[in-house]
Amino acid sequence: MANSNELFVKMVLNEWNFRLQQADKLFTMLSDEQLQGEVSPGRNRGIYLLGHLVAVHDRMIALLGLGERQYAKLDDAFIENPDKAVAALPTVAELRTNWTKVNSTLAGYFSSMTADDWFKKHTSVSEEDFAKEPHRNRINVLISRSNHLSYHLGQMALLKNDIKKPLRCA
Repeated sequence: MANSNELFVKMVLNEWNFRLQQADKLFTMLSDEQLQGEVSPGRNRGIYLLGHLVAVHDRMIALLGLGERQYAKLDDAFIENPDKAVAALPTVAELRTNWTKVNSTLAGYFSSMTADDWFKKHTSVSEEDFAKEPHRNRINVLISRSNHLSYHLGQMALLKNDIKKPLRCA
């Protein structure tokens, strides 16, 4: 029988992997043209959200203390600035490839981690603060990023319908 930390990590990783599968399915379903569209009038485009998710997942590598980032160059366009503030973006094809690669890299790192590794501090918390707030750990980062991914998947699901005007209740 697994200890409670192992069980908890398994549950969180299962949720993470489920959300990644949902995202992969959505990104496969959406055409390049659909990803150029706004999720609703005046809001973010699909391409921006895809790039944002790649950059955020890439940042997890360093935040979790696992290795070097692969796509730091995406931060300017997809984290530090809002959509449409940076004119020259990578292509949808490049972002799809980056998405697959960064999540494959994370999966490799995650598969080598023990349950205890997940309860260690992440790199943006000091030893002193971690001693006072041990919940500021790696597993908490993964929970947060799973929620973040789920939020943006909800936005991007609107692209499937090519909705051009806001929905209204009758």
